Amino acid sequence: MDKATEKVKYFLEKYNLLNYERPFLAAFSGGYDSMCLLDILAKFNSNVIAIHLNHNWRGIESDKEEENCKLFCKTKHIKFYSEKLPDGIQKTETAAREARYEFFNRCAKKFNSDVIFTAHNANDNAETIIYRITKGTGIKGLSGICEKRDIFYRPLLTTRRDEIEEYCRQNNLFPNNDSSNKDVKYKRNLIRHNVLPELEKINPNVIDAINSLAQNAQNENLLIEDYLNKLDFNYETEKFITFSKPLQLRILYDLFLKNGLDYDKSRIERALEFIEQNRTSKSGKTLSAGENLWLFVTNKYFRFINKTSKNDLEINITQCGEYVFENKIFSLEPVSKSPPQYPDDKDCIAYVNLGNFDGLTLRHRKDGDIIKPLGTDGTQKLKKYLNEKKVPSYEKDRLIFLALGNEILWAPSLGISDKIKVVTTPSHVLKLTDREN
Repeated sequence: MDKATEKVKYFLEKYNLLNYERPFLAAFSGGYDSMCLLDILAKFNSNVIAIHLNHNWRGIESDKEEENCKLFCKTKHIKFYSEKLPDGIQKTETAAREARYEFFNRCAKKFNSDVIFTAHNANDNAETIIYRITKGTGIKGLSGICEKRDIFYRPLLTTRRDEIEEYCRQNNLFPNNDSSNKDVKYKRNLIRHNVLPELEKINPNVIDAINSLAQNAQNENLLIEDYLNKLDFNYETEKFITFSKPLQLRILYDLFLKNGLDYDKSRIERALEFIEQNRTSKSGKTLSAGENLWLFVTNKYFRFINKTSKNDLEINITQCGEYVFENKIFSLEPVSKSPPQYPDDKDCIAYVNLGNFDGLTLRHRKDGDIIKPLGTDGTQKLKKYLNEKKVPSYEKDRLIFLALGNEILWAPSLGISDKIKVVTTPSHVLKLTDREN
Protein backbone atom coordinates (compact mmCIF):
# COMPACT_ATOMS: atom_id res chain seq x y z
CA MET A 1 0.00 0.00 0.00
CA ASP A 2 1.45 3.41 -1.00
CA LYS A 3 2.00 6.23 1.50
CA ALA A 4 -0.97 8.34 0.40
CA THR A 5 -3.41 5.42 0.67
CA GLU A 6 -1.99 4.40 4.05
CA LYS A 7 -2.47 7.90 5.40
CA VAL A 8 -6.05 8.12 4.16
CA LYS A 9 -6.87 4.68 5.61
CA TYR A 10 -5.38 5.70 8.97
CA PHE A 11 -7.44 8.92 8.87
CA LEU A 12 -10.69 7.06 8.16
CA GLU A 13 -9.98 4.68 11.03
CA LYS A 14 -9.19 7.58 13.34
CA TYR A 15 -12.60 9.16 12.72
CA ASN A 16 -14.54 5.85 12.53
CA LEU A 17 -15.48 6.43 8.89
CA LEU A 18 -14.56 3.08 7.35
CA ASN A 19 -18.08 1.77 7.98
CA TYR A 20 -19.90 5.05 7.29
CA GLU A 21 -23.29 4.14 5.79
CA ARG A 22 -24.23 7.43 4.12
CA PRO A 23 -22.46 8.86 1.05
CA PHE A 24 -18.95 10.22 1.21
CA LEU A 25 -18.89 13.63 -0.49
CA ALA A 26 -15.54 14.51 -2.03
CA ALA A 27 -14.80 18.03 -3.25
CA PHE A 28 -13.46 17.40 -6.76
CA SER A 29 -11.79 20.07 -8.88
CA GLY A 30 -10.04 17.52 -11.06
CA GLY A 31 -6.57 18.66 -10.02
CA TYR A 32 -3.84 16.40 -8.62
CA ASP A 33 -4.90 16.68 -4.97
CA SER A 34 -8.62 16.07 -5.37
CA MET A 35 -8.18 13.35 -8.01
CA CYS A 36 -5.76 11.49 -5.77
CA LEU A 37 -8.13 11.76 -2.79
CA LEU A 38 -11.23 10.75 -4.76
CA ASP A 39 -9.47 7.72 -6.25
CA ILE A 40 -8.35 6.56 -2.79
CA LEU A 41 -11.72 7.16 -1.13
CA ALA A 42 -13.45 5.05 -3.77
CA LYS A 43 -11.35 2.10 -2.59
CA PHE A 44 -12.87 2.32 0.89
CA ASN A 45 -16.46 3.37 0.16
CA SER A 46 -18.43 2.44 -2.94
CA ASN A 47 -20.92 5.22 -2.22
CA VAL A 48 -18.67 8.19 -2.97
CA ILE A 49 -20.09 11.26 -4.69
CA ALA A 50 -17.71 13.68 -6.39
CA ILE A 51 -19.03 17.24 -6.06
CA HIS A 52 -17.62 19.79 -8.50
CA LEU A 53 -18.17 23.55 -8.56
CA ASN A 54 -17.49 25.26 -11.89
CA HIS A 55 -16.43 28.75 -10.83
CA ASN A 56 -16.96 29.94 -14.41
CA TRP A 57 -13.88 32.15 -14.29
CA ARG A 58 -12.05 30.88 -17.36
CA GLY A 59 -14.88 30.26 -19.80
CA ILE A 60 -14.27 27.28 -22.09
CA GLU A 61 -11.34 26.09 -19.97
CA SER A 62 -13.56 25.84 -16.88
CA ASP A 63 -16.24 23.97 -18.84
CA LYS A 64 -13.64 21.56 -20.24
CA GLU A 65 -12.33 20.83 -16.74
CA GLU A 66 -15.88 20.07 -15.60
CA GLU A 67 -16.29 17.63 -18.51
CA ASN A 68 -12.97 15.97 -17.65
CA CYS A 69 -14.14 15.50 -14.06
CA LYS A 70 -17.41 14.01 -15.25
CA LEU A 71 -15.61 11.63 -17.65
CA PHE A 72 -13.16 10.52 -14.94
CA CYS A 73 -16.03 9.66 -12.59
CA LYS A 74 -17.85 7.81 -15.34
CA THR A 75 -14.81 5.60 -16.08
CA LYS A 76 -14.34 4.96 -12.34
CA HIS A 77 -18.07 4.34 -11.74
CA ILE A 78 -18.19 7.20 -9.23
CA LYS A 79 -21.30 9.36 -8.87
CA PHE A 80 -20.75 12.93 -10.06
CA TYR A 81 -22.63 16.15 -9.27
CA SER A 82 -21.76 19.66 -10.39
CA GLU A 83 -23.04 23.22 -10.35
CA LYS A 84 -21.91 26.25 -12.34
CA LEU A 85 -21.66 29.74 -10.87
CA PRO A 86 -23.40 32.54 -12.77
CA ASP A 87 -21.51 35.10 -14.82
CA GLY A 88 -20.29 38.15 -12.99
CA ILE A 89 -19.22 36.61 -9.69
CA GLN A 90 -16.36 38.54 -8.13
CA LYS A 91 -13.04 36.97 -9.11
CA THR A 92 -11.26 37.00 -5.77
CA GLU A 93 -9.90 34.23 -3.55
CA THR A 94 -12.35 35.18 -0.81
CA ALA A 95 -15.40 35.15 -3.10
CA ALA A 96 -14.35 31.80 -4.56
CA ARG A 97 -13.88 30.25 -1.13
CA GLU A 98 -17.27 31.50 0.12
CA ALA A 99 -19.00 30.19 -3.02
CA ARG A 100 -17.33 26.78 -2.63
CA TYR A 101 -18.39 26.30 0.97
CA GLU A 102 -21.94 27.42 0.23
CA PHE A 103 -21.97 24.80 -2.53
CA PHE A 104 -20.56 22.16 -0.19
CA ASN A 105 -23.26 22.82 2.41
CA ARG A 106 -26.00 22.62 -0.23
CA CYS A 107 -24.62 19.25 -1.31
CA ALA A 108 -24.58 17.98 2.28
CA LYS A 109 -28.32 18.66 2.52
CA LYS A 110 -29.07 17.35 -0.95
CA PHE A 111 -27.34 14.01 -0.38
CA ASN A 112 -28.06 13.70 3.35
CA SER A 113 -24.41 13.45 4.34
CA ASP A 114 -22.43 15.00 7.16
CA VAL A 115 -19.02 14.04 5.74
CA ILE A 116 -17.32 16.19 3.09
CA PHE A 117 -13.70 15.52 2.21
CA THR A 118 -11.43 18.25 0.89
CA ALA A 119 -7.96 17.61 -0.51
CA HIS A 120 -5.87 20.12 1.46
CA ASN A 121 -2.34 18.76 1.81
CA ALA A 122 0.87 19.48 3.73
CA ASN A 123 1.99 22.09 1.19
CA ASP A 124 -1.37 23.89 1.48
CA ASN A 125 -0.94 23.93 5.25
CA ALA A 126 2.55 25.44 4.97
CA GLU A 127 1.33 28.07 2.51
CA THR A 128 -1.55 28.96 4.84
CA ILE A 129 0.78 29.44 7.80
CA ILE A 130 3.17 31.62 5.79
CA TYR A 131 0.24 33.75 4.65
CA ARG A 132 -1.03 34.13 8.22
CA ILE A 133 2.42 35.12 9.44
CA THR A 134 2.55 37.91 6.85
CA LYS A 135 -0.83 39.19 8.09
CA GLY A 136 0.07 38.89 11.77
CA THR A 137 -1.19 35.91 13.71
CA GLY A 138 -1.13 34.28 17.12
CA ILE A 139 -0.55 30.76 18.27
CA LYS A 140 -3.97 29.64 17.05
CA GLY A 141 -3.20 30.94 13.57
CA LEU A 142 0.11 29.07 13.59
CA SER A 143 -1.85 25.87 14.13
CA GLY A 144 -2.68 25.93 10.44
CA ILE A 145 -5.56 24.13 8.76
CA CYS A 146 -7.71 21.88 10.97
CA GLU A 147 -7.85 18.26 9.83
CA LYS A 148 -11.52 18.23 10.87
CA ARG A 149 -13.92 21.14 11.19
CA ASP A 150 -17.65 20.53 11.46
CA ILE A 151 -18.54 18.26 8.53
CA PHE A 152 -15.27 18.86 6.67
CA TYR A 153 -12.48 16.26 6.78
CA ARG A 154 -8.97 16.61 5.30
CA PRO A 155 -7.26 13.19 5.05
CA LEU A 156 -4.28 14.44 2.99
CA LEU A 157 -3.20 17.15 5.38
CA THR A 158 0.00 15.27 6.31
CA THR A 159 0.71 14.24 2.70
CA ARG A 160 3.14 16.34 0.65
CA ARG A 161 2.32 17.41 -2.89
CA ASP A 162 5.19 15.36 -4.35
CA GLU A 163 3.68 12.22 -2.75
CA ILE A 164 0.32 13.08 -4.30
CA GLU A 165 1.85 13.57 -7.74
CA GLU A 166 3.67 10.25 -7.39
CA TYR A 167 0.38 8.52 -6.58
CA CYS A 168 -1.22 9.97 -9.71
CA ARG A 169 1.71 8.77 -11.88
CA GLN A 170 1.66 5.26 -10.45
CA ASN A 171 -2.11 4.95 -10.91
CA ASN A 172 -2.26 6.46 -14.41
CA LEU A 173 -4.36 9.42 -13.36
CA PHE A 174 -4.40 12.49 -15.60
CA PRO A 175 -5.56 15.50 -13.58
CA ASN A 176 -6.69 18.88 -14.89
CA ASN A 177 -4.07 21.58 -15.14
CA ASP A 178 -5.73 24.79 -13.92
CA SER A 179 -3.90 27.66 -15.61
CA SER A 180 -4.91 30.06 -12.83
CA ASN A 181 -2.70 28.10 -10.41
CA LYS A 182 0.32 29.78 -12.04
CA ASP A 183 -1.03 33.32 -11.72
CA VAL A 184 0.99 34.93 -8.91
CA LYS A 185 -1.50 37.80 -8.55
CA TYR A 186 -3.25 35.36 -6.21
CA LYS A 187 -1.44 35.40 -2.88
CA ARG A 188 -1.33 31.62 -2.38
CA ASN A 189 0.21 31.15 -5.82
CA LEU A 190 2.78 33.83 -5.01
CA ILE A 191 3.74 31.96 -1.85
CA ARG A 192 3.79 28.60 -3.69
CA HIS A 193 5.86 29.68 -6.68
CA ASN A 194 8.04 32.48 -5.30
CA VAL A 195 8.26 32.36 -1.50
CA LEU A 196 8.55 28.64 -0.71
CA PRO A 197 11.31 28.01 -3.29
CA GLU A 198 13.38 30.72 -1.61
CA LEU A 199 12.77 29.20 1.82
CA GLU A 200 13.80 25.79 0.49
CA LYS A 201 17.20 27.29 -0.25
CA ILE A 202 17.58 27.77 3.51
CA ASN A 203 15.99 24.42 4.43
CA PRO A 204 15.14 21.86 1.72
CA ASN A 205 12.65 20.28 4.17
CA VAL A 206 10.89 23.56 4.93
CA ILE A 207 7.43 22.06 4.21
CA ASP A 208 7.94 19.43 6.89
CA ALA A 209 9.44 22.03 9.25
CA ILE A 210 6.47 24.37 8.92
CA ASN A 211 4.02 21.51 9.42
CA SER A 212 5.97 20.52 12.53
CA LEU A 213 5.58 24.09 13.76
CA ALA A 214 1.83 23.80 13.14
CA GLN A 215 1.65 20.59 15.17
CA ASN A 216 3.55 22.20 18.06
CA ALA A 217 1.24 25.22 17.92
CA GLN A 218 -1.82 22.92 17.97
CA ASN A 219 -0.51 21.17 21.09
CA GLU A 220 0.18 24.48 22.82
CA ASN A 221 -3.24 25.74 21.83
CA LEU A 222 -4.90 22.64 23.29
CA LEU A 223 -3.19 23.37 26.61
CA ILE A 224 -4.52 26.92 26.54
CA GLU A 225 -8.04 25.79 25.67
CA ASP A 226 -7.94 23.19 28.43
CA TYR A 227 -7.02 25.95 30.88
CA LEU A 228 -9.77 28.25 29.58
CA ASN A 229 -12.38 25.48 29.87
CA LYS A 230 -11.51 25.05 33.52
CA LEU A 231 -11.97 28.73 34.32
CA ASP A 232 -15.00 29.43 36.50
CA PHE A 233 -16.01 32.24 34.20
CA ASN A 234 -19.12 33.10 32.19
CA TYR A 235 -18.11 36.45 30.70
CA GLU A 236 -18.64 38.22 34.03
CA THR A 237 -17.24 41.73 33.72
CA GLU A 238 -15.85 42.01 37.27
CA LYS A 239 -13.95 38.73 37.01
CA PHE A 240 -12.72 39.48 33.49
CA ILE A 241 -11.16 42.75 34.63
CA THR A 242 -8.98 40.86 37.15
CA PHE A 243 -7.41 38.66 34.46
CA SER A 244 -4.05 39.40 32.89
CA LYS A 245 -4.15 41.23 29.56
CA PRO A 246 -2.91 38.20 27.54
CA LEU A 247 -5.74 36.11 29.00
CA GLN A 248 -8.28 38.88 28.32
CA LEU A 249 -7.15 39.12 24.69
CA ARG A 250 -7.37 35.36 24.21
CA ILE A 251 -10.89 35.25 25.67
CA LEU A 252 -11.99 38.02 23.31
CA TYR A 253 -10.25 36.33 20.37
CA ASP A 254 -12.23 33.14 21.02
CA LEU A 255 -15.44 35.17 21.46
CA PHE A 256 -14.90 36.83 18.06
CA LEU A 257 -14.37 33.42 16.44
CA LYS A 258 -17.41 31.95 18.18
CA ASN A 259 -19.59 34.67 16.70
CA GLY A 260 -18.11 34.37 13.20
CA LEU A 261 -16.61 37.86 13.28
CA ASP A 262 -13.64 39.13 11.34
CA TYR A 263 -10.90 39.97 13.76
CA ASP A 264 -7.45 41.46 14.00
CA LYS A 265 -5.34 42.72 16.87
CA SER A 266 -6.71 46.26 16.69
CA ARG A 267 -10.36 45.15 16.76
CA ILE A 268 -9.79 42.87 19.74
CA GLU A 269 -7.89 45.55 21.64
CA ARG A 270 -10.66 48.05 20.86
CA ALA A 271 -13.19 45.61 22.35
CA LEU A 272 -11.02 45.22 25.46
CA GLU A 273 -10.78 49.00 25.85
CA PHE A 274 -14.58 49.30 25.50
CA ILE A 275 -15.13 46.72 28.24
CA GLU A 276 -12.74 48.55 30.55
CA GLN A 277 -14.43 51.90 29.87
CA ASN A 278 -17.94 50.58 30.56
CA ARG A 279 -17.24 48.11 33.35
CA THR A 280 -19.45 50.08 35.77
CA SER A 281 -22.46 50.61 33.47
CA LYS A 282 -25.66 49.29 35.03
CA SER A 283 -27.94 49.54 31.99
CA GLY A 284 -25.24 48.53 29.53
CA LYS A 285 -23.41 50.04 26.55
CA THR A 286 -23.05 48.72 23.01
CA LEU A 287 -20.22 48.81 20.48
CA SER A 288 -20.81 47.94 16.83
CA ALA A 289 -18.94 44.74 15.94
CA GLY A 290 -20.41 43.88 12.54
CA GLU A 291 -23.63 43.93 10.55
CA ASN A 292 -26.43 43.89 13.14
CA LEU A 293 -24.03 42.55 15.79
CA TRP A 294 -22.95 44.50 18.86
CA LEU A 295 -20.69 44.02 21.86
CA PHE A 296 -22.88 44.64 24.91
CA VAL A 297 -21.19 45.48 28.23
CA THR A 298 -22.67 45.95 31.69
CA ASN A 299 -21.17 45.89 35.18
CA LYS A 300 -22.39 42.27 35.39
CA TYR A 301 -21.43 40.67 32.07
CA PHE A 302 -20.51 41.20 28.41
CA ARG A 303 -21.46 39.37 25.21
CA PHE A 304 -22.22 39.84 21.52
CA ILE A 305 -25.87 40.54 20.75
CA ASN A 306 -28.10 41.05 17.73
CA LYS A 307 -29.47 44.56 17.88
CA THR A 308 -32.69 45.07 15.96
CA SER A 309 -34.37 48.32 15.03
CA LYS A 310 -37.57 49.35 16.81
CA ASN A 311 -40.68 47.68 15.41
CA ASP A 312 -43.89 49.74 15.14
CA LEU A 313 -46.19 46.68 14.99
CA GLU A 314 -49.38 47.26 17.00
CA ILE A 315 -52.36 44.92 17.45
CA ASN A 316 -55.76 45.96 18.81
CA ILE A 317 -57.14 43.68 21.53
CA THR A 318 -60.90 43.65 21.02
CA GLN A 319 -62.04 40.38 22.58
CA CYS A 320 -60.92 37.27 24.38
CA GLY A 321 -58.79 34.81 22.42
CA GLU A 322 -55.30 34.40 21.02
CA TYR A 323 -53.29 37.00 19.09
CA VAL A 324 -50.08 36.33 17.16
CA PHE A 325 -47.43 38.99 17.72
CA GLU A 326 -44.12 38.35 15.91
CA ASN A 327 -42.77 35.08 17.37
CA LYS A 328 -45.12 35.16 20.38
CA ILE A 329 -48.75 34.33 21.12
CA PHE A 330 -50.71 36.59 23.47
CA SER A 331 -53.86 35.12 24.99
CA LEU A 332 -56.65 36.78 26.95
CA GLU A 333 -59.16 34.49 28.64
CA PRO A 334 -61.92 34.99 31.23
CA VAL A 335 -61.65 33.33 34.64
CA SER A 336 -64.29 32.86 37.34
CA LYS A 337 -62.13 32.20 40.38
CA SER A 338 -58.71 32.91 41.76
CA PRO A 339 -55.94 30.34 41.14
CA PRO A 340 -54.57 28.29 44.10
CA GLN A 341 -51.38 30.29 43.78
CA TYR A 342 -50.65 33.40 41.74
CA PRO A 343 -47.74 32.95 39.29
CA ASP A 344 -44.52 34.91 39.50
CA ASP A 345 -44.15 37.84 37.15
CA LYS A 346 -41.33 36.04 35.33
CA ASP A 347 -43.74 33.28 34.22
CA CYS A 348 -45.38 35.61 31.65
CA ILE A 349 -48.79 34.84 33.17
CA ALA A 350 -50.89 37.42 34.98
CA TYR A 351 -54.33 37.35 36.65
CA VAL A 352 -55.96 40.77 36.36
CA ASN A 353 -59.17 42.76 36.56
CA LEU A 354 -60.19 44.28 33.20
CA GLY A 355 -63.37 46.34 32.99
CA ASN A 356 -63.51 46.43 29.18
CA PHE A 357 -61.20 46.18 26.17
CA ASP A 358 -61.70 49.64 24.67
CA GLY A 359 -58.36 50.96 23.40
CA LEU A 360 -56.25 47.97 24.46
CA THR A 361 -53.25 47.32 22.23
CA LEU A 362 -50.32 44.92 22.14
CA ARG A 363 -47.10 46.63 21.08
CA HIS A 364 -43.49 47.54 21.79
CA ARG A 365 -42.54 50.58 23.83
CA LYS A 366 -42.99 54.15 22.60
CA ASP A 367 -41.65 57.51 23.67
CA GLY A 368 -43.75 58.94 26.50
CA ASP A 369 -44.96 55.60 27.86
CA ILE A 370 -45.82 55.50 31.57
CA ILE A 371 -46.77 52.82 34.08
CA LYS A 372 -48.25 52.69 37.57
CA PRO A 373 -46.28 49.83 39.16
CA LEU A 374 -48.22 47.45 41.39
CA GLY A 375 -48.53 48.77 44.94
CA THR A 376 -47.63 52.39 44.11
CA ASP A 377 -49.72 55.55 44.22
CA GLY A 378 -48.41 57.38 41.17
CA THR A 379 -47.16 56.71 37.67
CA GLN A 380 -43.58 56.79 36.43
CA LYS A 381 -41.91 56.77 33.06
CA LEU A 382 -41.60 53.31 31.52
CA LYS A 383 -37.92 54.02 30.88
CA LYS A 384 -37.28 54.43 34.61
CA TYR A 385 -39.36 51.36 35.40
CA LEU A 386 -37.30 49.22 33.00
CA ASN A 387 -34.06 50.57 34.44
CA GLU A 388 -35.21 49.70 37.95
CA LYS A 389 -36.01 46.20 36.70
CA LYS A 390 -32.44 46.07 35.32
CA VAL A 391 -33.54 45.29 31.78
CA PRO A 392 -30.50 45.46 29.46
CA SER A 393 -30.77 48.34 27.01
CA TYR A 394 -30.61 46.11 23.93
CA GLU A 395 -33.65 44.12 25.15
CA LYS A 396 -35.93 47.09 25.80
CA ASP A 397 -37.10 47.50 22.20
CA ARG A 398 -37.89 43.77 21.99
CA LEU A 399 -40.25 43.73 24.98
CA ILE A 400 -43.96 43.34 24.31
CA PHE A 401 -46.52 45.31 26.34
CA LEU A 402 -50.28 45.40 26.85
CA ALA A 403 -51.12 49.10 26.74
CA LEU A 404 -54.02 51.53 27.00
CA GLY A 405 -53.00 54.64 25.14
CA ASN A 406 -49.59 55.62 26.47
CA GLU A 407 -50.06 53.71 29.75
CA ILE A 408 -48.61 50.22 30.16
CA LEU A 409 -50.97 47.78 31.88
CA TRP A 410 -48.84 44.64 31.64
CA ALA A 411 -45.14 44.13 31.05
CA PRO A 412 -44.76 40.35 30.61
CA SER A 413 -42.07 38.82 32.87
CA LEU A 414 -41.79 42.17 34.72
CA GLY A 415 -45.12 43.07 36.33
CA ILE A 416 -48.62 44.55 36.03
CA SER A 417 -50.03 48.02 36.55
CA ASP A 418 -51.70 48.75 39.86
CA LYS A 419 -54.75 49.75 37.78
CA ILE A 420 -55.56 46.15 36.80
CA LYS A 421 -54.64 44.46 40.09
CA VAL A 422 -56.90 41.80 41.55
CA VAL A 423 -58.83 42.98 44.61
CA THR A 424 -61.03 39.93 45.21
CA THR A 425 -61.48 37.71 42.16
CA PRO A 426 -59.68 38.15 38.78
CA SER A 427 -61.75 38.73 35.67
CA HIS A 428 -59.14 37.54 33.15
CA VAL A 429 -55.83 35.75 32.78
CA LEU A 430 -53.12 37.05 30.42
CA LYS A 431 -50.47 34.83 28.88
CA LEU A 432 -47.53 35.36 26.53
CA THR A 433 -45.97 32.23 25.08
CA ASP A 434 -43.53 31.34 22.33
CA ARG A 435 -45.02 30.68 18.94
CA GLU A 436 -44.35 27.18 17.61
CA ASN A 437 -42.64 27.08 14.21
